[in-house]
Amino acid sequence: MEHTFVMVKPDGVARGLIGEVVRRFEAKGLRISAMRMLYIDQDLAARHYGMHVGKSFYVGLIDYITSGPSVAMVVSGGNAISVVRNIVGATDPAKAAPGTIRGDLAMDI
Repeated sequence: MEHTFVMVKPDGVARGLIGEVVRRFEAKGLRISAMRMLYIDQDLAARHYGMHVGKSFYVGLIDYITSGPSVAMVVSGGNAISVVRNIVGATDPAKAAPGTIRGDLAMDI
């Protein structure tokens, strides 16, 4: 059994998409083994997105991720990492296929 981290970011929480995201994982036989709603502070955001320090979008990313509550979850199951990647879709929503979470639900990168 594999485990992987998934986060519903502030816009997804504000738009009421948590249930739909969970439903899509469960429909593929995965389970949510941990879930927590939290406000990400500047320190946690900086640690989580540290690989982007110095990039043009970094400040906006930190502002966005700290703008409201997020939901962090651990998704578990057979081949959970690859299954979650397929369900979530490409990182760039413009390149995410229809039927994926990002392809269907994302508003912007």
